[in-house]
Amino acid sequence: MNLLGGLTPEAFLRDYWQKKPLVIEQAFPGFECPVSPDELAGLACEEAVESRIVIENDAGKPWQLHNGPFDPERFERLPEQDWTLLIQGLDHWVPEIADLLDAFRFIPNWRLDDIMASYAPRGGSVGPHYDQYDVFLLQAQGHRRWHFGGQCDHTSGRVQGTPLRILSDWRPEQTDVVLAPGDMLYLPPGVGHHGVAEDDCITLSIGFRAPTVDDVLTGFTDFLCSRNDVSRHLADPDLTVQANPGLIAPPVIERLDGLIREQLSDPRQLALWFGQYATAPKNADIVVPAETPAADADLAEAIRAGEALRWNEGSRFAYHDFADQTALFVDGEQYLLNGDARALAPLLCAGARIDMAALAPLMDDPALVGLMTRLYNQGSVYIDSP
Repeated sequence: MNLLGGLTPEAFLRDYWQKKPLVIEQAFPGFECPVSPDELAGLACEEAVESRIVIENDAGKPWQLHNGPFDPERFERLPEQDWTLLIQGLDHWVPEIADLLDAFRFIPNWRLDDIMASYAPRGGSVGPHYDQYDVFLLQAQGHRRWHFGGQCDHTSGRVQGTPLRILSDWRPEQTDVVLAPGDMLYLPPGVGHHGVAEDDCITLSIGFRAPTVDDVLTGFTDFLCSRNDVSRHLADPDLTVQANPGLIAPPVIERLDGLIREQLSDPRQLALWFGQYATAPKNADIVVPAETPAADADLAEAIRAGEALRWNEGSRFAYHDFADQTALFVDGEQYLLNGDARALAPLLCAGARIDMAALAPLMDDPALVGLMTRLYNQGSVYIDSP
């Protein structure tokens, strides 16, 4: 594998990450797509799968968007070319697609969004646009011609009459870059790009998203309000008579400022909120309980016997070290680990396929056996049978 075109992860993060695009020839040499166009169409008919179809010219309307799930007959009515099928979160449903993420573990788990599949016949695209996240565009089947470059934002001109954010007057800095299977293009946020299928092609978009300021402010304050007593009222026993009752006096603002700073100044609470927020599943259909719940003793025996455990493809794992504890976050829940038990968190979070040889010795701790059983029964991990 030549994931970063000969660059070390350190060099890539220093010189390209969120700075400029990078074309990587044969990032995955000899790559063969684990899913076929027919399988993608089948997924698009499933209620739990987020799917969309984009048609460039739909009865005279530009770049029209249709949301799934779709009836199988819908694909028979599509034109021969100039349309695209998008399957969001393909890694949640196809283990072989989820395995691709292990190549990108030099980027923190909490930054991962998902892997989206884009199938298009000749001429198909989703139009010139930009995204607000980092993305690696891996060509999985066929060929796609890319035009990209130039920073875009909310002031960039857009095509009217479409629900999509299609750029109207964008001028790419680099044109006619054709990717073949195994080639990959990295794009930072805000960089305009337009990929057009040269033939029947599948592109996999490995996306990495960061929260907005609004996400952080509203999410953290909601978290604080759910954990603290916020029903008490502001007190002003030192109130004095004002010359004008309409004045909001400086001491009032100072008191409000102190209250807000007091609530927001605990980094422990911030870490606990962010761990839960960053690992929350994208929807309720992804992580489902095990069909047959396991007992502690049975799961411990399976682990000691070397049975392979792996993450649910839609599960999210992360951890944070405090001075006295380690917080493990799995699918929006937190688990505080003490003493020798702290070693479990980095072990579980290192990759989707858990190191069973390292996990087995930890099963001497009944509390950790109970935790692993809980993760298994809630569907966050499962036994990966050969």
